Amino acid sequence: MKLKLVGHDEKYVVEQTLLTLLPEEKLTYGDPAPDDDRWAVITLKENGDQCMATTQMGWDGASSSHTQEDPLSGTDYEKEGQRRRCISMCIFCAARKATGIAPAWGSLTGVRPGKVASEGFADGGSAEDARKLLEDTYFVTPDRAKLAVEAALYGLRAKQGLAPRDIAVYIGIPFCPTRCAYCSFVSSSVEKSFDMVEPYLNALLDEVRAAGALTQRLGLRVRAFYMGGGTPTTLDADQLARLLGIFEESFDLSACAERTVEAGRPDTVTQEKLAAMRRHGITRVSVNPQTMDDHVLAAIGRRHSSQDIRRCMDEVLSAGFEHVNMDLIAGLPEDTAEGFRKSLDECMTFGADNLTVHTLSLKKGSAILTRGLKIPSAETVGEMLDYASPTLRSGGYAPYYLYRQKYMSGSFENVGWCRPGAENLYNIYIMEELCSILSMGAGGSTKLVDQATNRISRVFNFKYPHEYIHRPEKWQSNQAAFAEFYEHLKGAGD
Repeated sequence: MKLKLVGHDEKYVVEQTLLTLLPEEKLTYGDPAPDDDRWAVITLKENGDQCMATTQMGWDGASSSHTQEDPLSGTDYEKEGQRRRCISMCIFCAARKATGIAPAWGSLTGVRPGKVASEGFADGGSAEDARKLLEDTYFVTPDRAKLAVEAALYGLRAKQGLAPRDIAVYIGIPFCPTRCAYCSFVSSSVEKSFDMVEPYLNALLDEVRAAGALTQRLGLRVRAFYMGGGTPTTLDADQLARLLGIFEESFDLSACAERTVEAGRPDTVTQEKLAAMRRHGITRVSVNPQTMDDHVLAAIGRRHSSQDIRRCMDEVLSAGFEHVNMDLIAGLPEDTAEGFRKSLDECMTFGADNLTVHTLSLKKGSAILTRGLKIPSAETVGEMLDYASPTLRSGGYAPYYLYRQKYMSGSFENVGWCRPGAENLYNIYIMEELCSILSMGAGGSTKLVDQATNRISRVFNFKYPHEYIHRPEKWQSNQAAFAEFYEHLKGAGD
């Protein structure tokens, strides 16, 4: 599609909006030629406190146009967001007319639909107000609007339980037994980097000790802890116990409501590791089979079988953790709608009180793309998700958090489902951006949230274990930025 921008240069907004509707369309810029079949001219004008966007579009012989007028108010930062929303809505409406395509999430392009739903609750609004906002303003389908509103309610309840100096803590373990075909995370196969695990752990312990001392000096209250990866249970039992022990010694966890560890790969879980986690106060274990189909497991590069998952779940449940989560992915290579249904049905028999249903996201650098693996169509993925929602509801689960990613099959969503009282607060905090997240380890992204102004900033650790091990000055500077942020909040009266 040939694009021409007039009066602005908001390429990112334009491209993200069109990606939602036309994920496979190649976009170029320039003046549309008379023989171009697909083109759009997107114009932005301002007049005082009003902005007006106009989109004229041609699509395979059809044509459409749409004009969007929105007020501008507030700070320069707020006005910038208002201009971008005006452009995005204008493009979406014109493209929907021309192509006849109506995505499930309508014009929403962001990661967090729940935050948009929360706008409907502002100033005493009801769930019905939030639903109408999503359906009428953003063209979200009724079933997706319902998901977003329900998740937003969990977010609002979680927010009410937070104080200005409450935070969550994350520790990352960037090692896995093997690399899954869908993965683009910064993680190393232990087969190739076994010698790096112990030096990495020693470097991580230094950061954990320093971070614990810092949070106590700043008077911060840890409300949730999450250890992810990679696969944290790639560490052996002694390494896990050492890390969790130092974490307990370094941080004041008296107000920490939950402690979660991803035991993502069943082939890394042993009774000794589970016992170490129980001794050190872990309240939730997350086992991530992604599928119960052996053929699909092989296709994604897993070196374990569905029987290993069953064995793992027996051991996890016998260990007596307060909560257990399982993850599935809709849209994996070689999977079918029937295969996904069987996987979900079986996972619901294990007794996990928390189930997360992801939609496959086609990440650059993943083996799915580099090897050209066959994946289900967007229509098939839609069938999978359409089965998941009523099935989980009938099993007593409710959607408590959701988020979206780029390049998701069918532009759908990831949803966390839980039984009453089993919600993972960390997931809500990070997805709804309710409080700061102090992240440690390679690839860690520390998120600094000013709850009073909703302004958010980030600092990042080095991505790769080798850099992280040998250049501790990066995490040290990040912790200094973290301290400065909270010292400023204290000076401003929190």
